[in-house]
Parts: sequence; C-alpha cells; structure tokens
Amino acid sequence: MPSNPKISVIVAVYNGEKTLQQCIDSVANQTYPNKELIFIDGGSTDATVRILQASQSKIAAWISEPDQGICDAWNKGVVRAKGDWICFLGADDYLWDETVLARIAAKLAELPPDIRIAYGRVMITSQSGLPLRLRGRPWNNVKRRIRQKMGIPHQGAMHRRDLFDDHGMFDLSFRIVGDYDFLLRELHNKDAAYLDDIIVSGMRVGGISNCIHNSKLMLEEFRRAQKKQGYRFPGFFWIKARLLAQLRIFLCELLGETRARKLFDQIGRISGKPAYWTRFDD
Repeated sequence: MPSNPKISVIVAVYNGEKTLQQCIDSVANQTYPNKELIFIDGGSTDATVRILQASQSKIAAWISEPDQGICDAWNKGVVRAKGDWICFLGADDYLWDETVLARIAAKLAELPPDIRIAYGRVMITSQSGLPLRLRGRPWNNVKRRIRQKMGIPHQGAMHRRDLFDDHGMFDLSFRIVGDYDFLLRELHNKDAAYLDDIIVSGMRVGGISNCIHNSKLMLEEFRRAQKKQGYRFPGFFWIKARLLAQLRIFLCELLGETRARKLFDQIGRISGKPAYWTRFDD
C-alpha cells in the first residue's frame, strides 16, 4: 500500500439541493491531495444537477439517471472509482474537518494487507448541524456484536478496493442495510481496524435508517443478511434491538410521534444521556 493511498469518496444523492454544496466543499477543501469525489444522482428533480454542474471542477465524475435505490447508486460509483480505498457518504453527510482524509490516509498506509475495512467515528447531528451523538466504538467491542447488528457507522468506514473484486457489489434487494450485508461478508470471519480519535463525518438525522417506523424493516433486513452468512438464529443483541424497536413503534402509535420522542429523551436522561430524539429539527 502506498504511503499516500488514493481515497475515493462516493456520494449517492436524490433531491439533495439543501445540503449538497456543504458535502461537495467538505471533500474539495481537504488538505489531502490524493482523493477523488464521485456523485451518483438518482435523477433529481430539484436543483441538484445544477449544483453538480456548477461544481464540476471539484468532482472527478458524476451521473444523473434513475436508479434502483442506494445500493444501485453505490455500485455505479464503485465502477467509476479509481481509489485504493473507498468511502461512501450521502448528500446529507459531510467530512468532519479539512484534515480528516490526511489523518485517515496516514493510518491506512500502515495497515497490513489483510485488514480491508477501517472505520472511525461519525457525529450524528440535527438538521442544522448541531452535534447530538457520536457513533463508533473500538473493534473489540464491535466484533462480538457484528454478527447480530450493525456496529460500524458506514459514513465513517473505508473499504479497500479489492473487497469488491472478492465479494462482489452491494445487493440491490436490500433497501436499508445493504452496507451491513456487504460488511458482514468480510467481517464474519475477519477483523476491521478502528481509527481511534478520528471523527470521519457528520451525518444529519432524518435519513431512512433514522426513521422509527423503518426500524422493523431494518431489523428484518439484518436477519436476512445474517442468514446469508449461515447464522440461523438471532442473538441476544438482535433480540434486544427488535424488542426496543417494537416498543418505540407502539409508543409512537399510542402517544403520537412528538410525545413519544419526548418520552424517549426523558428515559435517556435517567441514564445520563443528553436529549437526542427531540432535537432532530434543531
């Protein structure tokens, strides 16, 4: 691996005009030079295409055409990527600071060739960008749960390019957890590297995986991905997550989503957690 590995940042977007420019600039303004930015637009009907056209000097490649979902968009990006490592963002996401790729590249260059997934942390933010919660734990903590639930924040993950040669592309049949399905193909019997002390990106809440009412489908897709790897029975962490998801959905239906979110935060305060569920629109 070269001392300055090339990093491809692939962004899937659909009608992302409100946040797209921040995403573009967060990559273009990186101090690390050996990078490329690729956008796959699903045929947006807002100003997304005009923004991409105006920013062409900052973008290595982009297309705008209908797709079959985010996994299809990611696959189109992988085909066009020339990097040694690949990172995936959404148009609502952005790299956390201008030096993050330089710091990541220095760590990637030191990894042994058998480590093909590396990840840092991701800051969950409100719609206006206020920090709400950090995601991403050391690999020793994630490893014992990865066969049951997603423990790696995908917006903070780096994928070695040859993963896609060995494991194929993202499975288009997954609507929400195609990233987990792909990572599990590698990590069910191999290790990942945790990029300690690096916040890779900011991710605004409100995406499909953040929606309470999508949590049941998300967990069903987790099980389908696990069964593909031969895990016939769910484990404790998956069962716990399923029960919590059902409880949240029930409370939303009983109380209404606004009151339910307030209740979730009140429960969180008992264990010392700051407000989260009620701050999405801050």
